Amino acid sequence: MALAQEDLQQIGDYVKDHISDWIAEQSLGKPTVVYEIELRERMVRVEEELKHQRELMREGFEQVDKRLDLMKADMDNRFEQVDKRLDLMKADMDKRFEQVDKRLDLMKADMEKRFEQVDKRFELMKTDMDKRFDEMLKRHDTHFLWLIAFIATMAGLSITAIRFL
Repeated sequence: MALAQEDLQQIGDYVKDHISDWIAEQSLGKPTVVYEIELRERMVRVEEELKHQRELMREGFEQVDKRLDLMKADMDNRFEQVDKRLDLMKADMDKRFEQVDKRLDLMKADMEKRFEQVDKRFELMKTDMDKRFDEMLKRHDTHFLWLIAFIATMAGLSITAIRFL
């Protein structure tokens, strides 16, 4: 059975007239005022929950700040300990360098004594060599005098021998 244009017109008018009633009935059978009150209550609950979430976030941020402060204090303590250790190491190194300086001073004094001893030995060797050279010169002088005396004697003997001959 086919509907005529006129029948379709009547159905459309009927739907237009009753659609608002049907929608109101479909809203879970509650009148619009009750529905608005529920919506407001839900909005209030959502706002309270958001407020509660904000409070939780603030508490979380405060805890993070506290943890950061504790970490900062802990780091400061550790840096102070490192500074103390470095100061102790510096003091220890200074003591060791002082010991090395003392050893070097002792070594320097010992080396100076040894150099003085070596200088004395060289002086003794020099004086000994000078004595030996003086003795050699005396011997050479003596030999030279003996040679001159020998030559003079030989010349005198040669001249005497030539005259007697």
